[in-house]
Amino acid sequence: MTYRIPVFLCALLASVTVLSPLPAQAEYADVVLNKYAEAAGMRPVIYPHWFHRIRFRCKVCHNELGFEMRAGANDVTMAEIIEGQFCGMCHNGQIAWSTEHCDRCHTGLPGLKSGIRGSNETSGPGRW
Repeated sequence: MTYRIPVFLCALLASVTVLSPLPAQAEYADVVLNKYAEAAGMRPVIYPHWFHRIRFRCKVCHNELGFEMRAGANDVTMAEIIEGQFCGMCHNGQIAWSTEHCDRCHTGLPGLKSGIRGSNETSGPGRW
């Protein structure tokens, strides 16, 4: 009977450790946006490019939403997103979560540099 308490406490500690949200490192082909985030007191944004890419064709973001086809070429601000530009076209609370949920995008470790992680930039528009 007395051994159950330490086992329970170890299991509880392990589950809290595993389930607690931690800042994310960018994974392969994720885009890190940190041009303004840390200067504004926020964590860098990690944009999961392939998560979006498997759902939408390139032209949705790179034509219809106005993102240029080169990392770092877009000067995106939170004010523009809140006004419904760039990410805000979908992240409006109807299509995807709204800008009120800061911690869903601002998940990067402090100090991450802007850019694409582990991928190469395209030299053209690719398959739209």
